[in-house]
Amino acid sequence: MISGLTAAVAALLCTALLAALVRTAVLRVGARGARGSRPDRTPRLGGIAVAVGTLAAVGAGPALDLAPLGDGVAPVLGAAGAVALLGLAGDLRPLGVRVRLGVQTAAATVVVALASGLPPGTGALAVLWIVLVTNAFTLLDASDGALGTVAAVTALGLAVCAIADRRPGLALLLSVLAASLTGFLLHNWHPARIVLGECGSLFTGFLLASAAVLVHTEAGPARAAASLFALTSVVLADAALVLVSRRRAGRALARAGADHIAHRLRRGGLTVQGAAVVLGLAALAGTATALLVHGGSLPPPAVLPLALGTAVAVVALLRVPVYGDERPGPRTESAAENAPEGASA
Repeated sequence: MISGLTAAVAALLCTALLAALVRTAVLRVGARGARGSRPDRTPRLGGIAVAVGTLAAVGAGPALDLAPLGDGVAPVLGAAGAVALLGLAGDLRPLGVRVRLGVQTAAATVVVALASGLPPGTGALAVLWIVLVTNAFTLLDASDGALGTVAAVTALGLAVCAIADRRPGLALLLSVLAASLTGFLLHNWHPARIVLGECGSLFTGFLLASAAVLVHTEAGPARAAASLFALTSVVLADAALVLVSRRRAGRALARAGADHIAHRLRRGGLTVQGAAVVLGLAALAGTATALLVHGGSLPPPAVLPLALGTAVAVVALLRVPVYGDERPGPRTESAAENAPEGASA
């Protein structure tokens, strides 16, 4: 317990410090207009801090004989590290869809094959689900504090599931990830001074998706499916909303737009912070439902009201106008727009 708390605190402090250092380094080398920065000049390479802070804090446990990794954790760490490098390469230079999906699929296959013990058919579905959720988390990184808040809540919920399943190594990893995201939110809360970018969003999404699969390997199909949906209902809703709205508008999916849940909530009058809080509360509701289903306190059909509410919310949000000449950029109320001139530099 003490070693886990120490690792979490170390991850929080390390990530917060690294995020500040990365931001300073990116701005000093003049990369504000490159792919490593947002159009509003806010650096996008904050994922380096989250990935390094998480991996270092978890890896220090066995190195210092404080906390072993536990069964199945090493493959997850290695695969997540590879996905983080893929994201970093994507932050610095555009990558093709085939390369991105190929690496993600290979990493997910390593996790499922080495750590889950699932049969081939179920394992293939698990690989597809990991890739889907990983990219859904990436899409959510479109508003200050949104992804960090949702991911931290999800990580803590999965850590509780891992503890209930007597998987201390996985619980430690998820707790450390939640702590790293909390440390990053100190810089990413509105007005954001740095954002995760593909490196951090892919790393976070992949870790959460892989951990969710491992936590549910011994659950029945219905219970596992219900719990997994509840855990990821927010990111799946956001992905569905974006894909449907851009398809209806005839826009390329690769084009960033202010068409995510957070942007639509802000069109309804919420602040950037308020939108992040609402998303966090929605993630908390989904996580609580997943915990009750996973623990057997609720039957799998208990997620049907959540699924219905999610569908209704998506349909309602689709009616919020976000395209047009007046539409704001990907982060309409960013640090650069609200800070005094020169403050973001």
